[in-house]
Amino acid sequence: MLKLGQYQKLTIVKKVEFGVYLAEEQDMEKRVLLPAKQVPENAKTGDELEVFLYKDSKDRMIATTNQPKITLGGLAVLRVAQVGKIGAFLDWGLEKDLFLPYKEMTMKVQPEDEVLVTLYIDKSSRLCASMKKLYDLLSTDSPYKEGDHVEGRVYEFSDNFGTFVAVDDKYSAMIPRHEDTSKLRIGDVIEAKVTKVKPDGKLDVSLRDKAYLQMDEDAEKVMQVIEEFAGVLPFGDKASPEVIKRETGLSKNAFKRAVGRLYKEHRVEITERSIRKVD
Repeated sequence: MLKLGQYQKLTIVKKVEFGVYLAEEQDMEKRVLLPAKQVPENAKTGDELEVFLYKDSKDRMIATTNQPKITLGGLAVLRVAQVGKIGAFLDWGLEKDLFLPYKEMTMKVQPEDEVLVTLYIDKSSRLCASMKKLYDLLSTDSPYKEGDHVEGRVYEFSDNFGTFVAVDDKYSAMIPRHEDTSKLRIGDVIEAKVTKVKPDGKLDVSLRDKAYLQMDEDAEKVMQVIEEFAGVLPFGDKASPEVIKRETGLSKNAFKRAVGRLYKEHRVEITERSIRKVD
């Protein structure tokens, strides 16, 4: 059986002017062409070759000895070569670029963007890329521990859980939803700190510094929000986490720490229902 999107060892069953035909056995009817420019020197009928199988521009299965940057069910970061009417085309190391349909994008891509994708076979038996459903493909056996600094690529946002990140483009990680990631976009490469290694091996990471280092920045953010409310924030630190998150982008704990800092600096007055700027 010829395996589309995978490496396979096949036998040369026939030599022709424009290449060689490969099959699993000499008498098999299903065979695939390896173009002449890729046939190893001195190759002869009966030799076994390891090749990758994909489809050419005429939708015919073809073999190559070149190495693609991704195989079926795998993950890779690929460069967007061009964008067309029905999707984008990615450079994956072969002569024919890899198709990324619009319906498989999690964001609108532009030429030269680098995107994390997987490789699948669509309903028309064609190889395509997808930016979706990457979560289950990421590894959970990272070498990292709590406190380590890591680099990761944002690949999905979830209102229920948080921001999903592929550390080193291969390890499963998440920024919990209480942390403000509104400035991030799919494909951003970030630096983060591991805050937890879960029992299943997945990582929790944070963009934030330790609370006492982050407090000054958060305090200025709260002051900016107070200014936008004409000097009076219409809720206090007893407001619901959802309200605080919506209006300031901070968790309730971070918000309370920031307000406490502003109060100690005599920059705000706190009432049960509001926080007022001190002139």
